[in-house]
Order: sequence, then structure tokens, then C-alpha cells
Amino acid sequence: MIPVDMTQASAENNAFANTRVDLTTRLGRLQLANPILTASGTFGYAREMADIVDLTKLGGVLPKTITRDPRPGNAPWRTVETSAGLLNAIGLDNDGVDYFLSNHWPYLKSIGTQVIVSIAGKSQEDFVYLAQRMNEAEGLAGLELNISCPNVAGGVDFGTDPKSCFDVVSGVRKAINCPILTKLTPNVTSIVSIARAAAEAGTDAVSCVNTVLGMAIDWRKRRALLGNKVGGLSGPAIKPVALRCVYQVASQLKIPIVGIGGIATIDDCMEFFVAGASAVQIGTANYYDPQVSTRIIDQLPESLRSLGAKSLQEIVGTLQ
Repeated sequence: MIPVDMTQASAENNAFANTRVDLTTRLGRLQLANPILTASGTFGYAREMADIVDLTKLGGVLPKTITRDPRPGNAPWRTVETSAGLLNAIGLDNDGVDYFLSNHWPYLKSIGTQVIVSIAGKSQEDFVYLAQRMNEAEGLAGLELNISCPNVAGGVDFGTDPKSCFDVVSGVRKAINCPILTKLTPNVTSIVSIARAAAEAGTDAVSCVNTVLGMAIDWRKRRALLGNKVGGLSGPAIKPVALRCVYQVASQLKIPIVGIGGIATIDDCMEFFVAGASAVQIGTANYYDPQVSTRIIDQLPESLRSLGAKSLQEIVGTLQ
């Protein structure tokens, strides 16, 4: 038996435990200090969270989706809790791009982390117009194209047809030079074909996925609980679907992926990274645990070290 120098082994283990882990993440041209983002619609406009979350620790923030004109949103009920998630049919309630640029952007650009603005439109022209207007936003890190909202009329049209997706992304690409993320819907037969169209049109990354179409019913009153009847399901229930979408896109396309769907723990994040995501967005968990994102950032280095990795990129897409 070869003798083992336990002192030397212990020293080596301690040295590795103290090794700095590189959390830097690249999504095309967009560079983030770490891969943990907050999902649009779940973190307000960041101001609401500033007293309880250290915004500077986040890899980035995505404020509520904005549209060309103000939208009142859908009739109530707008949210319904389920046994393993949340149904929402908010309907992109917002005050429009003019109000956003005048009232929200001055604060957002000062929060000390990357801000990626989510935009949605009823037509390709709306998306292009919004992109042109966002050229006014000094310090903008990127745009996320919400072509996959299930809670508004026509909200998923651009995310279910490859040509429509290509037209929107290419139009935005010509209108603005900042990095683009295209948010995809899982409510399609082949998410890879939509992701491919977005990649060919010039998106820097794709976000997988938006909510899963669902509904809740009060059988005694024989009516739907949501005012919109159907809405988007988020939370733990959709994580297996989101993981499958990330894996399928990563297996067939060489494009950075942002994983979204049911993420609430460090283990959830690591599953998405191994499946092929370079970054993740945390959404529904923000409602009941606003500090979840910063806590996961603190836990991430040790989880990477447990795999013998010194950087996040070493484990992305390593599912066997």
C-alpha cells in the first residue's frame, strides 16, 4: 500500500476550496458578472426590491415588459396559485415606452448591474419602434424580445412561427445595436426550429422558456378562475419542461441559452447549467423569497468547486 500524506492532501483541498471561481458569463456580446438574472414581470422595476436585495450582486435585472402604448392589462382575477406553481394572466400591464424612459429608466440605469429591457408588440412594427426608442436609453445592456406571452391577444404568434420570429428579430437587429435575447415559448411542437430562426436573424441568445399555457376552474360555479380564462403557468411545475427545452436547443444549436422555469434553489440552477444554459432567470420564487437570487450567487462557487470546476463555463452543457 502506498502511504498517503494526509497533510499534503488536506492542504491541496483547502487551496482548491479557496480558489476563486470565475462566474463571468457571456451571452453573445453581452457579458455578465455572474449568471443569475431576475425574470421580467417578477421583480417590478427593481426599485421595489432595492431595500431588501443588494441589486449590485445580481448578474442582471429584467424589469416588467414594456409596450408601445400604455396597457391596462387583463380583468381580474389575474393570478391563481396552483399546487406547484402560479398561473398569471396579467396582460402586460404597463404605462408604455414614453413613461418608462422618463420615469423608470433614470433609476434603472443607476442600480449598479446590467439592465436588460423586455419589450413586446402586437406587430413587427411595434417591436422595431420599441427598439428604436430604446436607443435613447443610455447604458442599456440589452433587449429581451417577449415574443411568447400567452396572456395577450397575439402574444405568442411571433414565437410559434419560425418566419414570424425571424422577421421580428431581424427587424429589431437592424434598429438597435445592443445585445438581443429572444424569449421563447414552450407551447410549440418544436422549440428548436424557433430558436434556429432567432439565431439566423441575429439574436445573441435565447431565453428558454416563458410560461406554459394553463387554466384553473371553479367547478362548483362552472367558471374559469382567471378573468382571461387561460394564463401562463410558472414555478416548480414547469421546471421539467424548461429543462427539456434548454437541453433540446443546446443539443442542436450553438447559441447561448438563458434557462427559465421553476428555479428556486442552487440545485435548480446547476441542473440548467449542465443541461446547456449559460445563465438563468429567477421568476416566481421572487414573490415569496425576494433574496433567493443573491443567496444562490453566494452558493454558486462552492457548487462549481464540488464538480472540480474553476469557472462556470466548464460545466455548461456537460450533461452526459
